[in-house]
Amino acid sequence: MKLSRRLEMVASFVEPGSRIADIGTDHAYVPIWLVEEKRAVSAIAMDVRPGPLERAQNHIKTYGMEGRIETRLSDGVSRLKPDEADTVIIAGMGGELVIHILEEGRHVWNSVKTWILSPQSELGKVRRYLEEQGFCIVKEDMTCEEGKYYTVMKVVRGSMFLEKEAYYLYGRYLAEHKNPVLKEFLEKETLLYQKVLEQLSLHETEANRGRKQEIIRHLEWIKEILDEM
Repeated sequence: MKLSRRLEMVASFVEPGSRIADIGTDHAYVPIWLVEEKRAVSAIAMDVRPGPLERAQNHIKTYGMEGRIETRLSDGVSRLKPDEADTVIIAGMGGELVIHILEEGRHVWNSVKTWILSPQSELGKVRRYLEEQGFCIVKEDMTCEEGKYYTVMKVVRGSMFLEKEAYYLYGRYLAEHKNPVLKEFLEKETLLYQKVLEQLSLHETEANRGRKQEIIRHLEWIKEILDEM
């Protein structure tokens, strides 16, 4: 099983010997790879839709892993029981949905040791939610695939204080560890924001002035991070 760069990074966050639950599993690529590589001793591939779950079942059968990977129709982690998994993967969905799945999964907060999250949007909201709800980000990494940037977080129960807006938006761990992909991403974001500012300056409307102020704030936050790198 060959994983994409993004999914490879997600899988690399799983500790050897884990019992995993993969939420929104789609084709079950990650559970299959983890079991095949003997990084996971068992896996539950979960999805809210019957179609993707059927695809997952077909792939699991193709790789001869029916006895080691269970499939389960579930809205998020609603059908995951306490102590069934010590590691939960939530990847490939928007930040609001990640937060929703975590919120609806309070019944397994104390039994799941590790959460591996890869929100595709609203990372600032996700990091703020984690902080407020007693979670701690112990590792983050970024990768770029086909021109898109992806962040992966390893999260455990614990306290953290990210302190400033720039860290909520772009990741304290990534900044402090001088992540080269984050640096590349922020340099590109800077150029894009500067171009937008130039365009907005051509038409001085009230709405444009408000938008310009937002962009200037974002450029200041980006500069805060880049100055650390």
